[in-house]
Amino acid sequence: MSPEELKHRTKLFGLRVIKLVAALPRSIIGQEIGRQLLKAGTSVGANYRAACRARSRAEFIAKIGVVVEEADESAYWVELIVAAGIMPLRRVASLLQEANELVAIMSSSRVTASAHRPPRRAASFNRQSAIGNRQ
Repeated sequence: MSPEELKHRTKLFGLRVIKLVAALPRSIIGQEIGRQLLKAGTSVGANYRAACRARSRAEFIAKIGVVVEEADESAYWVELIVAAGIMPLRRVASLLQEANELVAIMSSSRVTASAHRPPRRAASFNRQSAIGNRQ
């Protein structure tokens, strides 16, 4: 899947999260869980776009890590919505599946990027003082 396709997919995920949150009950619990899900779910796409603009492999790996965390947190909030009886699983199953698929895709991308990371070079330094070597 190309970066452009993933940008589109993560944006659609955010839009679906927005629609789910809008459908949650206006209770204190519904609103608080909704707020948490909204933050996590919409940040998946934003952070993926940031990862695509990373200036280094290390920055890409770090930003993809954030995407993984936010997608996984989104899955958690959707699971909690079901477990609390706020909405039935049938209404949120496809969103939960998409969150889990995004976690898998981004985790795989992070592993691949980390595996191709060039080894760090050891700092070279002289263990003996140049002054101490003079005779």
